[in-house]
This record gives sequence, structure tokens and C-alpha cells, in this order.
Amino acid sequence: MSTRITHLIAGDPWEGAAERTSPVFNPATGEETGALDLASADLVGEVVARAKEAWASEWGSSSLSKRTQVLFRFRELLNERKEEIAALITAEHGKVLSDAIGEVSRGLEVAEFACGIPHLLKGGYTENASTNVDVYSIRQPLGVVAVISPFNFPAMVPLWFVPVAVACGNAVVIKPSEKDPSAVNAVAALWREAGLPDGVVNVVHGDKEAVDALLVHPDVSAVSFVGSTPIARYVYETATAHGKRVQALGGAKNHMLVLPDADLDLAADAAVNAGFGSAGERCMAISALVAVEPIADDLIEKIKDRVGKLVTGDGTRGTDMGPLVTQAHRDKVAGYLDSGVEAGAELVVDGREGDVDAEDGGFFLRPTLFDKVQPGMSVYDDEIFGPVLSVVRVQSYDEGLDLINANPYGNGTAIFTNDGGAARRFQNEVEVGMVGINVPIPVPMAYYSFGGWKNSLFGDSHAHGMEGVNFYTRGKVVTSRWLDPSHGGLNLGFPQNT
Repeated sequence: MSTRITHLIAGDPWEGAAERTSPVFNPATGEETGALDLASADLVGEVVARAKEAWASEWGSSSLSKRTQVLFRFRELLNERKEEIAALITAEHGKVLSDAIGEVSRGLEVAEFACGIPHLLKGGYTENASTNVDVYSIRQPLGVVAVISPFNFPAMVPLWFVPVAVACGNAVVIKPSEKDPSAVNAVAALWREAGLPDGVVNVVHGDKEAVDALLVHPDVSAVSFVGSTPIARYVYETATAHGKRVQALGGAKNHMLVLPDADLDLAADAAVNAGFGSAGERCMAISALVAVEPIADDLIEKIKDRVGKLVTGDGTRGTDMGPLVTQAHRDKVAGYLDSGVEAGAELVVDGREGDVDAEDGGFFLRPTLFDKVQPGMSVYDDEIFGPVLSVVRVQSYDEGLDLINANPYGNGTAIFTNDGGAARRFQNEVEVGMVGINVPIPVPMAYYSFGGWKNSLFGDSHAHGMEGVNFYTRGKVVTSRWLDPSHGGLNLGFPQNT
């Protein structure tokens, strides 16, 4: 049975009639479970207007004490309901329940960070900068901001942005992915329960029409986006052309460099965990394992052994890896297996073979392992976004480093070694935004920023941390004199401090 899924505007489900809808599936069964209302540009405009009214009338001028009370309550509600939200993620995205709970928990950390907003928004003050003149800085909210989030983390990515934006005094319009929309609705509903005024957080569902409406709307001051590189570039160029500040996080091709002195069992575990977790549908997934000879054969055997023990299937059954999000995406990823072989790569483990623990009809592809992959092959060059791990053999650290730095993406990377000097050299020399040393998925804690380099980021600001606070506020400097009310006379010269 297909359930209607609709927008959440000022805390209430939209009661209108949608002209267009989009199907939502359970990827583990292939069953259509929902019909999602898609917003028109006019409806997006109405939602932005509600958000602007809520910001201007109440939230933008609310005290830090009130904001903090709401944030703490939201944090508690999110923690209480995380299993429910995780179940929604698994039902529409397909990732296993343990992974879904981990996603919500990492988003929860950003809400906890935002609870410290009174300290984070403190400005500076200089008394008597000039005689009887004080100078101080403050940071103020922008107004209405938009968050456009991807399918692969339907709860965590909005939570990277929304708590920080709300804590800074903004109103938010979220446009989640059409593929798995229910989790963001559930999280957004918690804001009203936490005491946030209606209209400060809204969810509008849609496709390109809704996105374009947000990018050009004059009352949207900023846009936060996570998605593929072509769309990130489009979002950045369109929104900045309309006077908005933008943080647009794009795609990735993350490498893991394994040196000959590394603990190969640790490296094999990490490669499997980071390559096949969430069916590879992570922007921080390891998709290229760069093995410095002579370890490649041993490392591949260890990975092959571990892959053989993984259970792929319905994420509610305690499996290790779930399905891909749609049939079309599953077929696209599977197409890389033939193209890799045709290009000369060796298919060590074929993910099209083997059983899955699920009912018929799901969008499954088991873990896949390639060896002897080289730049120029599509399995290396493209962001596959699926459970495909490619081994690239190199002869030295320098060759591996050059390979990583030549890649157009620069999101995340990792090095596995027991050599502290090599690790320190790598962290300084690699041209990537997030680096792991014996850590395969170096997603930063909430009080640091998340963001890549090169084609993995458009804009100057990373997500959450202090960069998020600065992104969602504007600086203002006030120069004040109160002590001497006498008139200083006319002087058209440039003011000088005395």
C-alpha cells in the first residue's frame, strides 16, 4: 500500500493537492511504499514567505537563552526517537539498521554542538580604542536559509546544517531527496515538539523545479547543498549569481594508501568496512585502494576472505550490507563490472553472484572487488557510488601520493602505516580536505568542519563546526562613543584614532 508523503510547513502537513508526485520504494523488496508530493515553484515561494515571517516576527530576535532551551530539548527528543528515525531510513534508503542508527547518532552530535551557541556567538570588545570610543563586533542571523540534502544520509546531512542555522537565529527550508523523504519529516517534526516557533523549520519536497525556486528566490539568503559534483557546481553558480552565499559539497573518489609496513589485517578490515558500508553509497566511502608493492597480493587475499563472510540482504534482518537505493542506480553500478573487465581490470569478486538474505525484488548488488585498476578506466575515474572497491598497484609512496593528488576530487583520504614520519608527511602533502591516519572514514567530529577540496567543494565554507556558525551569520562591527556629548566641530578629514 502506497502512503502519501507531503511537505511540512510551519509544523503542519500540507493539505493541498499535488499536481505531481514521485514514487518512494523499499529497496529491499522493490515495493512502492509511498507517493511523494512534489512542490511547484509557487508553493516553494509560499513556504519561503512563511519562513521569513517566522524569522522576522520572532526567531531572528529571540534571546540566546530561548534558543538554547529549544536546542537542548530538540537534542533530547532526537536521542529518544533515533531508533524510530533509523527504521524510516532503512525502509526507504535500504542501509542496515545499525548503520542507520549510527547516521542519526552522528547528526545528534551536531545538535549537541549547537547547544553551545551562546559561547560560539560571542563577539569581541575593545574599550577605549580611541579616546572615549569603544569598538565591538557582533554576529547576526541571515534570515531564511535553504538546505538541499542527498539520499545517502537523509537524516545526518540535514542535521549537519539545520541545528546550527536555527541556533544562529535563522529560519530554514529543507529540500530533501525524493528517494527517502520520511526521515527528514520525522526529524523536522521534533522541532515543534521542542518548542521552536512554527515556520522556523519547514520541509518542502520536490525535484529540480523546487531546487531552482530556492536558488533564485530573493528572500533566501544562503544555500547549503550536498550531492554530486555536477549538481553542486550548478547550485553554486546559480545561487551565487543571485546574490546568495553557498556551501555546496560535491562528489568524491576517496583513496586509501597502504604502505608496506602497515598492519595488513587492520588495513583489510578498514577497506571492507569503508568500501562496502551502506553499499558504498557514502561520499566518504573508500573506492580506490592504493597498495604500495609488494603487499598487493596479500592484501587482496585478506580482503577477498572478509568479503566472502559478508551477508547482503534486507537491512532489518541483521545483515552486513543492504540494497542500493533504486533499481536504476543498482543497474548503473552493475554496468561498471563489465566495463572494468573490458578495460583490462581483473574482477576478483563479482557482486552479481551469490545469494542475498531478502525477499525477491530488491535492488541488490553484493560487494565487488577489482584488481589491477588504472587511471583512465571508468571504474577508477567515475564516482560509482556503490559497493565496488578497486585496487591500484603502485611501486612507492611518492607514486601513490601523486596518483591521489592528480585526482580531480579531494573529499576524504586515508593512509595505513606504522611509520609516523610517513603519516605526517602524507597529512601535509596530500591535497584532500579530510585525512585519516589508520582511520578509513575520517568524518570529523561536529566541532570540526566537514568538507573537501577541488571538485568536492564549491564555495569557501565547509559544513558544521565554527565554519557553519560563521556561514549562517554576518559580522557587524560597531564603533560607539557615549561619554562626551559635546560637538566636535566640522572636520571633513578621514577619522584618526587619538
